[in-house]
Amino acid sequence: MLTNSLILGAAETAHNGFNGGDILFQLVMFAILLALLKKYAWGPLMGIMKQREEHVANEINSAEQSRAEAQKLLEEQRSLLKEARTEAQNLIENAKKQGDVQREEIIVLARTEAERLKESAKLEIEQQKEKAVAAIREQVATLSVMIASKVIEKELSAEDQEKLINEYIQEVGEER
Repeated sequence: MLTNSLILGAAETAHNGFNGGDILFQLVMFAILLALLKKYAWGPLMGIMKQREEHVANEINSAEQSRAEAQKLLEEQRSLLKEARTEAQNLIENAKKQGDVQREEIIVLARTEAERLKESAKLEIEQQKEKAVAAIREQVATLSVMIASKVIEKELSAEDQEKLINEYIQEVGEER
C-alpha cells in the first residue's frame, strides 16, 4: 500500500502544475549524465572506433600495396615467360639452321666420298683390265710361239719371239 500511495502522490504532484525545480534538476542531471557518458563511454568508444578505422585503412593500404606488388610480379613473370619463349624459339630456329648446314655438309661429304670411291673403282678396274690384257697377251704370245715353232719347226731366238709376239698383238689390237 505504501507503494500505491507514493505512485498516487507523484501523480498528484505532476498534475498540480509546473514544477521548475524538478525540470532544472532533471536538466542538470541530464547534462551530468551526458558529461559522464562523453568522458567514460563516448570518448573511449570513439577512440576505439578511430583505432579500428585506422587499422582498417592500414589493412586496405597494405592490401593495395600487396596487390600492386603482385601485379608487378605478374607482369615481370609474364615478360620473363615471353623472353623464355622467344629464346626457346630462337634456339629451335638455330638448331634447325645448324641441322640444315650439317645435313648439307654430310651430303657434300657423301658425294665427295662417292666420287672418290667411283674414281678409285675406275682406277682399279682399269688396272685389273690392264693386268688381264697383259695376261692374255702373255698367253697369246706363249701360244703363238708354240704354234709358230710347230709350224716353222725351228727354234727362234728370244728376240725373234719377242718381235713376232709384238707384231701379232698389234694385228690383234687393230682387228678389235
